[in-house]
Parts: sequence; C-alpha cells; structure tokens
Amino acid sequence: MAKVLIAQGGGPTAVINQSMVGAVLESRKFNNVDLVYGAFHGVRGIVDEELLDLTQETTHNLEMVANTPSSALGSTRDKPDLKYCQEIFKVLQAHEISYFFYIGGNDSSDTVRIVSEEARKADYAMRCIHIPKTIDNDLVVNDHTPGFPSAARFVAQAFIGANLDNSALPGIYIAVVMGRHAGFLTAASALGKKFPDDGPHLIYLPERVFNVEKFLADVKATMDRYGRCVIAVSEGIHDEEGVPIAVKLAKNVEQDAHGNVQLSGTGALADMLCEEIRTKLGVKRVRGDTFGYVQRSFIGCVSDVDQREAREVGEKAVQYAMWDDNDGSVVIDRTGFYSSDYRLVPLETVAGKTKVMPDEFIADSGTDVTDAFRLYLRPLLGSGMPDAYRLRQNLVPRVLNP
Repeated sequence: MAKVLIAQGGGPTAVINQSMVGAVLESRKFNNVDLVYGAFHGVRGIVDEELLDLTQETTHNLEMVANTPSSALGSTRDKPDLKYCQEIFKVLQAHEISYFFYIGGNDSSDTVRIVSEEARKADYAMRCIHIPKTIDNDLVVNDHTPGFPSAARFVAQAFIGANLDNSALPGIYIAVVMGRHAGFLTAASALGKKFPDDGPHLIYLPERVFNVEKFLADVKATMDRYGRCVIAVSEGIHDEEGVPIAVKLAKNVEQDAHGNVQLSGTGALADMLCEEIRTKLGVKRVRGDTFGYVQRSFIGCVSDVDQREAREVGEKAVQYAMWDDNDGSVVIDRTGFYSSDYRLVPLETVAGKTKVMPDEFIADSGTDVTDAFRLYLRPLLGSGMPDAYRLRQNLVPRVLNP
C-alpha cells in the first residue's frame, strides 16, 4: 500500500487550502493509497518529521478548511539547497512515502525537482508533483497561477474604495502592492476603474524603469488635469540600474533571512514617495498605504474561479501521479474566452524561473495597462464583483452668483 505526503510552501493565499484538500480527497479515492500525510510548515516540517495524518480527517472538515484562506498546514520560507533536499528525501524514504505533492511557487518547484532527482539516484520509487501557487502570478508556462486571481480581486476592490474616498476628498493617494519582479498584482488595480477619470491614474510596475523626476512630473500633470491623483506602485519598482527605489530613497535598508531587501513590508516605500511629493511638489494632502500581507489571504474577497481552479490543480496532480506515473509540475492553460485546462510539464520547465508581464499588457506610457490585460484578468476575478456608481450632474442654476 502507498503513502502520500502533501506540504505547502511560500506565502499563504486565499485558495491554497483548496489545492491541499483537492489532493487529499483525490488521493483517498485510490485503492492503492493507505495513508495521506500533511507536513507542518512545509519542507521544514518534513525535515523535523512534524507530520499530520490526514487520512483520519473528516471530509466535512476538509471542505470547511478548503474554504478558509491561508495555509492550514502552515508554511515556510526555507529555500532548500541540495543538502537540505537530501535530508527531505531521507525522511520521505524513512516514512515510505510513494507520492510527494508540494504546493508552492518558483522555489517550491525547484525543491520538488531536486527531491525527484535524489529519488531517481537512489532508485527509489516515488512520484514528485509540484502544485502551482503564488499571488505574484510569476510561474512560467502557466496562463495564471492559483492565488493570484483572489489577490487581484482584493487589489481591484481596494482601489475602487480608495478612488471613491479620494474623489470625495481630493488629494494624492499612493498604495504599494506586492510584486518584487512581476507587476501583475499591481496592474490588477486598473480593474477598479469604471469612469474615465477614475483612479488609479498612474500605475508603476517593475517591468518598467522608475525615474523619480518622471514620477513627480506624472503626478503634477495628473493633479493639473483632475485635481487629484490615485497611484498604484509595485514594491519592486527600480531605477535603470536595477536598484530598488526603496533602497535608493531609504536611509536604512532592512533585509530578510535570505538577504532580500524588505520592499513593501515596512511601509517605507509609500512613505518615501509621499515625502518626495510633499517636498518637491508642495502638495499637503498626500497619503500612502502598503497593502502588505492583507492582500494574500483576505477572507470574504475570494474569486470563485480561483477556488475552483485551485481545487482542480490539486486533484489533477494526484491523477497525473497515479495514472501517468510521472513527476512534473501542473500548469494551467486558458481555452476559449474563459475556460481552463491542465497539463503536466517537466519540473525543470518551471523550477526557479520567473514570469513577468508581457509588453502587450503594458501601455506605451508605462503608467497604465492595456485592454489586452483587462480582458486577460477580468474572467479570473470571478462572479459578483462590486460596482460603483455616481450621481448625475444635474446642476441647479446659481441665483446669487450666476
């Protein structure tokens, strides 16, 4: 009889539990599967042998967990090297795991690749499947990645609200959105626009060079035109030399455990851009926000399309492992105006690679998106997207000052 092990890695999302539950329930359908385990806190939990027996979990509770955002098994930011992956493999082998499913992004797919290679070297029969997940939407080959549509829905709705607020009390508003190398999530802010003068009026993505002087000129021109300005900024914006603007403007730079510069998590980038505007343009009403973690697992703002596809990639991972007897990464293909299909590609196709927004999604101005991007994203946001309306301007003629 076979044993299955499932783990979750990287940043949590609103639908990652759908993938986990999809893999668990699909695995339990197969007669050759005896036990289904989950690893607490991803690969760290595997190495520490902190495993949970999911075979004993009720289907009802699994379904409740599936509809709950964040990583129910916990996650990790560990980025395993070869030695680390060899330790993972030792544990998998000791527990006689036959099927290993790891839900995550770029680094997770690379971990699965290395573990798969270790199993082959040892002539150990084990199928290793990467299940895609990331709010950044930066996995290559995939049309889009589970987790992104729900985060994009949150960003779009947040900017609808920010624009309404800014319209009522005009000024300058900046929100920094996650996305170190890929601007898909920041670009989603454009889906909040309904009327021609709605914000965000300016969108800055890491796919384009950011120039502070040009930024200030853009803001001034927008203020001159509309009397207000709503701005969406990716945390990963950088200058022509690739230096993050957060580093360029900051006096003190924080780094995470992997040596990556902390970009949006501190709120510093929004504060620094606001200060540039106040100082250089002399505008007093300037406010900055950093969406940070809130955009990843926001409950009550989940795309039903995202939920369905996240469940299906978990189910398909199990089917590919059981029926096709292959290792690989599950990818999403778009078919028709909107439907999706799934296939398995070699792990090395996806592992460690990063997708960025294509040029056809970015307007020539570099501060907006194209209709092609809007058509790409809108079906992913799901049903029931809120809408904003305005009063018609039926003005009453002045009497005292005609």
